[in-house]
Amino acid sequence: MNKLLIFCFAAIMSCTSTIAQKSEDMQNKAEIVMSESQGGTEQAGFVMIKNEKEFQEAIKSMQGISLVEVGNEPAIKFPAFPIDKKVILYNQGRFNSGDHTIKEIKSISVKDNVLYVEVPMYDSGGMEIQVLSNPWFIFTVPSNYQFNSVQLKYSK
Repeated sequence: MNKLLIFCFAAIMSCTSTIAQKSEDMQNKAEIVMSESQGGTEQAGFVMIKNEKEFQEAIKSMQGISLVEVGNEPAIKFPAFPIDKKVILYNQGRFNSGDHTIKEIKSISVKDNVLYVEVPMYDSGGMEIQVLSNPWFIFTVPSNYQFNSVQLKYSK
């Protein structure tokens, strides 16, 4: 009976340490909060979003939304503002054709005060309709990352 009790205790302890490792790994990854193909600026660049009010204002302005509240209910449900992470709005600039919406962040790193965000390379299917787009996305990085600029790295 004692051996069974010790075995169960060891199994529970090994599970709790695994969960802590997974949550720690999640803290070191970037997460996309929102990504759109239209509404960004003509020039590529980034803005740090410091609080929930700035977060909601950024989403409203990027989507061209003018909201009318009905009673106490907001007209749109905003994603939750990430806590304990840095929130970045990144405008990709102007593209003449194709869907340049960022759907995945492969990895992030900081070198010489530059945040490098590795994203999948956009593959053109050949002939495309010429449509101007200004894609943008909002993503999070760990709060301990220190950087002055953001650069996208495209990879296959």
